[in-house]
Amino acid sequence: MSSQYITVRETAQILAVSEKKVMDLIESGSLQAYKIADQFLRLKRNEVVNIRTTGQVVSENITQSYTSSERVHDFFYFNDFYLIAFGVIGVLLYIIFFTS
Repeated sequence: MSSQYITVRETAQILAVSEKKVMDLIESGSLQAYKIADQFLRLKRNEVVNIRTTGQVVSENITQSYTSSERVHDFFYFNDFYLIAFGVIGVLLYIIFFTS
């Protein structure tokens, strides 16, 4: 299932342009961007698709690979709270059940 809000990288992939071009479109007002938690820049998927279908943005011949190291970095960056919470719960369960 697709998320309503997408990242700058996903927007660049949908429009077939560079991430810099997406940032330029945001700064010029052609694309509306939203800050979530006052930190992450997101765009509405339906607005991006509408711009792509109307042909307002000329696609570039840019190939951007999302490397495995970037995927791992993003996984830990966006899920750090959950990983720490599972670790704390595991330690507490160990203390409760295996120490006397």
